[in-house]
Amino acid sequence: MRKVVSVVGARPQFIKLSAVSPELRKEYDEVIVHTGQHFDYNMSEQFFEELEIPHPDYNLGISGGSHAVMTGTIMMDIEKVLIQEKPDWLMIYGDTNSTLAAAIAGAKLHIPICHVEAGTRTHSMTNPEEINRVCADHVSTLLLAVTEEDYANLELENLGDRAVIVGNTMYDAFVKNSMKRQPSDFTLTRLDGSGEVSVPEEYYYMTCHREENTNDDESLNGILRAMNSLDAPTIYPVHPRNKQRALRLNEQYGYENVILCEPVGYLESACLVRNAKKIVTDSGGLQTEAFFAEKKCVTVLDFVVWPATMVSNRNELARPNEKDILEKLSHRQIIDPEYKPFGDGHAAKRIVEALLKYDQNR
Repeated sequence: MRKVVSVVGARPQFIKLSAVSPELRKEYDEVIVHTGQHFDYNMSEQFFEELEIPHPDYNLGISGGSHAVMTGTIMMDIEKVLIQEKPDWLMIYGDTNSTLAAAIAGAKLHIPICHVEAGTRTHSMTNPEEINRVCADHVSTLLLAVTEEDYANLELENLGDRAVIVGNTMYDAFVKNSMKRQPSDFTLTRLDGSGEVSVPEEYYYMTCHREENTNDDESLNGILRAMNSLDAPTIYPVHPRNKQRALRLNEQYGYENVILCEPVGYLESACLVRNAKKIVTDSGGLQTEAFFAEKKCVTVLDFVVWPATMVSNRNELARPNEKDILEKLSHRQIIDPEYKPFGDGHAAKRIVEALLKYDQNR
């Protein structure tokens, strides 16, 4: 069998891998490399366990440092793996530093690269992920786009002849896993260590981890003030690097209507999305999951990640301040049941079909 090295390092990539790996292994010998970019147990190993992803063949254990330090270190270590494994394909996912590092290392070694979730663009080069995804696309051999918009972006960059629309692997995973947990099946661990709390009957669900929203008190406080003023509690699993600021602000301002808790696993998160009243996030992945679950979403960013979700008030951008977030949350979404831009839940099969077709023609 031909060999594929699959490189992952962050939560959304684990979810995508969980959908693709079972299909890939029907036709290819797969070697999984976990860079270690998400090192916390709930951000990493728990995902492999509950999504039944094969244990990584390599765990590089690389996390922290500047973008350049992390990318450079991952690139050096992945090069060693690729030289040893000599794969027929290198498969990369999304737009993290792990994605960029693997792409550069693979391209320098003349290994064909398959980029899952190619063509996504914010058209903002101030966004670190934009640099990663643009560079990865331009050195990749096979570009697997999620939506027609993504494919059009690749055509504009003269990459259309390498591209195939396959749908969204996150949707594959959500369809498969979102019903595996119910709110009564688990509890939330309070961030301050004061114990467990049950999932409320009604709640809002929020994730917030990007630097622009969490690196200063004003932005994060504005977001939390908005959530604190809603008509039901907000569940906020806090990213490890943001823990101390969140705890300090909570002690200072007392967000009594916000449940600050430790990170949750993917199955718990998917359950929380499916049962929430509405979603507030700065995560590209959670935006799509809210869309899959037909939940109103407000995205606290100044750029669009998934244009296909920005229809009929289903997903709206907001600034990190109380007034703007609350205004956008108040807008009523309209759902068109015929509008399905992310495919039919079989993206993983189409990915493997695209690989096989390329191999047959070369």
